[in-house]
Amino acid sequence: MAAVDATPSNARPAEPEAAPAPVGLLAGDPQALGLPAFVVGSVALGLVLIGMVPAAAVGASLPIILAATGMGLVVATIWAAAVGQSAVAAVFGVFAGFWLSYAVLVLGLTHNWFGIAAADVVSTEELFLTAWLIAIVLLTLATLRLPLAYTAVLGLVDLALLLVLLGTAQGSTGLLKAGGVVALVFAAVGAYIFMGTASTATGGAALPLGKPTLR
Repeated sequence: MAAVDATPSNARPAEPEAAPAPVGLLAGDPQALGLPAFVVGSVALGLVLIGMVPAAAVGASLPIILAATGMGLVVATIWAAAVGQSAVAAVFGVFAGFWLSYAVLVLGLTHNWFGIAAADVVSTEELFLTAWLIAIVLLTLATLRLPLAYTAVLGLVDLALLLVLLGTAQGSTGLLKAGGVVALVFAAVGAYIFMGTASTATGGAALPLGKPTLR
């Protein structure tokens, strides 16, 4: 005897349940890594500039700047680009270049890698600082549509670079120390932005970052 098909003739076959979307490795907020990497290098450089170590120990900050800040910002740049955050990738990528080139400059001058005469060291440092001041000013202008805290960080970096450039050109330890103080201030603003990022990442509320300068 044939089995009776109890399924109504107009019933549609059940569709298979959609498989859960795989959790990608490239997700999340790259600022969670990039900001603390930026902050620790900024603190280290600021402390060097204000004289926490002797002037001859200018390389004291390089272990942090190379192994933590430089590498951390490179990873954060790749992460931001992978998740489509072009502006974040640009900021982290530019700062990765700054910190890594600063480390190469200090190592190169102290070990005579580039064959630069002692009489030309100051002008070499002036060239470095001028080039990066121009680059960071452009980056600052590009962030005017972001929340004010981001523009403030970059504006403070501009000021620190200008003070260090003037201090280098004039041989003024006062201006260099002032640049170090500003570096510690922009590190503090970066830390504030990071705390907002960390709060959001852990289920908390975002911290206010201010209205953009341009809309």
